[in-house]
Amino acid sequence: MISNFTDLFIELEARKICKRMIVAWGVDAHSIEAASIAIDKGFVKVTLVGDSDLIAKVCEERGIDIKKFTIVGIKNELNAVAEAVRMVHDGEGDVLMKGLCSTDKFLRAILNKEQGLLPPKGVLSHVGVISNPNYHKLLFLSDMAVIPAPDFRQKVKLAGYLVNTAKSFGVEKPKIAFIAASEQMLDSMPACIEGAMLAKMCDRGQIPGCIGDGPLALDVAIDKEAVEIKKLQSPVAGDADCLLFPNIESANVFWKTNSKLCNGVRQAGFVVGTKVPCILASRADSVDVKLNSIASAVMSVK
Repeated sequence: MISNFTDLFIELEARKICKRMIVAWGVDAHSIEAASIAIDKGFVKVTLVGDSDLIAKVCEERGIDIKKFTIVGIKNELNAVAEAVRMVHDGEGDVLMKGLCSTDKFLRAILNKEQGLLPPKGVLSHVGVISNPNYHKLLFLSDMAVIPAPDFRQKVKLAGYLVNTAKSFGVEKPKIAFIAASEQMLDSMPACIEGAMLAKMCDRGQIPGCIGDGPLALDVAIDKEAVEIKKLQSPVAGDADCLLFPNIESANVFWKTNSKLCNGVRQAGFVVGTKVPCILASRADSVDVKLNSIASAVMSVK
């Protein structure tokens, strides 16, 4: 099982996995540098779609060999994003990555009904991967970036995405925690009620391939000492692989708390529910986050 991002890079190399990645408006230093490192590690071949002059300038400033990339020169940002999505739609790429373009332009192109990447009646979501030195394995979480307040049916879909992502990392039967403010069954909190319903669906195989429990407060989901103190009986508590949060605020706060207040944390994230994994890294994300996201998306390609 892959327990950190170093393991992930080793596994990709050992399995000789190499996928085609298209970068939409790939003209910024962090995206180009992360793509360059990924090429050197051997798990991607990269096409940069964007202003070729800007790309050449970044490569010169960063000492990157521009010949590593295939470049589709398009001066206009919106046209470059549309072309990158079209290329993936037409089977020319296995992974799509957002470069310096804004999130709304990127998602609008993905959701285009004619040449977009979302299947009919599909649910677009986001999966994050966190390696925290204070936890004994990777954590997979959702949804911190796309769906503000997922309804119950969407949560079932999100749970499936989390399970599938964890399995692509070698977790045979992921343990998924349905997070609420309390592990008690409080009828005043919708997250508690839905967490219990989702857990029962896991028990019955309606969310297949996993072990689920909820509602679980965050402390008992990931801290064995808290489980012992509260005397909680659960097959998931203290050892969760996956965290499904009740809304975007709670997931986003957890994500950013890890990134800003926890030393040694490494992260990755990408959009799921689409034809291919789509890396939705922030324009301000570090090279390391973008590199980890590329590797994670490549590992999850079906």
